[in-house]
Amino acid sequence: MKRILGIDPGSRFTGYGIIELKAGKSIWVNSGCIRVNGDSLAEKLCIISEGLNTLLDEFQPDEMAIEKVFVGRNVDSALKLGQARGAAITTVALRKIPVSEYTPTQIKKAVVGKGNATKIQVQHMMINLLGLSRAPQEDAADALAIALCHAHTGQTLENRIEALSNTTRARRAR
Repeated sequence: MKRILGIDPGSRFTGYGIIELKAGKSIWVNSGCIRVNGDSLAEKLCIISEGLNTLLDEFQPDEMAIEKVFVGRNVDSALKLGQARGAAITTVALRKIPVSEYTPTQIKKAVVGKGNATKIQVQHMMINLLGLSRAPQEDAADALAIALCHAHTGQTLENRIEALSNTTRARRAR
């Protein structure tokens, strides 16, 4: 069993999604948002870190996946996002939990099948892939998608490594 924490960082809401991999199946554990409502940047980053520490204590994930920063039209937003990511990565890394990063396109492609999927499509796929009774809030759905992207990528890599290992063993046995 492997537990994965997905993080969708933000300066107002930091989404989180926690899934478990059991026998190759992804199972929803928890999801939600850390509401970031401080006056200064330092207060906001502390809220993110404290919220993540609470989640880490309660759910004890084995790995964390987070969305990479992309610079759209607003450079100021990208900087704020980068700072929120930094707080999240540092909080998790201090606990020696491995951190993986994925672009928004990689995430959407892994869970929806196309890199330009809408937020509504991501929410819909979270219902279908995780058997949820209703759509999670947007930031939580994105965080779950990040965790699932990591699970799919990790499973693919593990399967490739196992296949290579089996091939190598078979060659040696000849």
